[in-house]
Amino acid sequence: MGKIGQVSIIDLPYRPSLGAPIGMDVLPFTELRDRVRRRGIELGAPIRPSFHRLVHVRTGTLEHTVDFTRHTLDAGQWLWVRAGQVLQHSAEGLARAQGTHILWQPGFLPRETPLDASPLRPEGPHARAVNLALRHLTSQYDDLGSLPLEVHVEVLRHLLAVLLLQLSGVHPPSPSPAAGGDAFHRFHAAVERDFARRHRVADYATDLGYSVRTLTRACAEATGQTAKQYLDARILLEAKRLLVHTDAPSITIGAQLGFMEATDFTKFFRRREGRTPVQFRAQTRGTALY
Repeated sequence: MGKIGQVSIIDLPYRPSLGAPIGMDVLPFTELRDRVRRRGIELGAPIRPSFHRLVHVRTGTLEHTVDFTRHTLDAGQWLWVRAGQVLQHSAEGLARAQGTHILWQPGFLPRETPLDASPLRPEGPHARAVNLALRHLTSQYDDLGSLPLEVHVEVLRHLLAVLLLQLSGVHPPSPSPAAGGDAFHRFHAAVERDFARRHRVADYATDLGYSVRTLTRACAEATGQTAKQYLDARILLEAKRLLVHTDAPSITIGAQLGFMEATDFTKFFRRREGRTPVQFRAQTRGTALY
């Protein structure tokens, strides 16, 4: 969806390292930089990975912008960038900082542990427990031949889950996506698939076999939003991504997101953002890490 206009969002599929277990990678920053260059990707370009990315800075400082929120990670901090979010690195910071990126595909873990969206800094004994979990995960990842592959992958799943559980105790997020149950997860998947062509909650409810009230209750439990607010927020987020990271005209972006008339897109955007799409683009582009 990001390849319109002269500037584009780079949709980045998961490609494991040679000999790596299926579904995840543990990479030092140096190896990640080399991998990005081999794939012909500019270090500071906006990318949309199809995989989760857990970033740990050991030394130095690393700047990330994740869907228009800028994070500065110092030594000892962690950040989880979820699959599908648009990410920009500071090219200078990535070239100088040292640390670890843990990459894994959605579905590698049978159950995702929710983490706060802001950088995490474990302290004291908690930091030691997190660092020990990272060492265990890294050691097992590097020791590919000591166990049968199926066992090796299963051990990695458990060790990654332990690391995420340790990090989740720094300051637990609220509310939990698990609270919405199956109804929310099915609605979430349907919205991710169809938000650019379906803007009515009633259409999703009919397809999924739920009432609008059930979807609204499930969304409220999982996110604190109504189903309509959740759907509109997803459309708005994609509009913002395309406005900032592509040069496509507002009318083209609106059409791509399912608005029949340019005025409908402008009204939708202004009602939820307080600015027109053109104003948002002009005011926000100066904050991107180009």
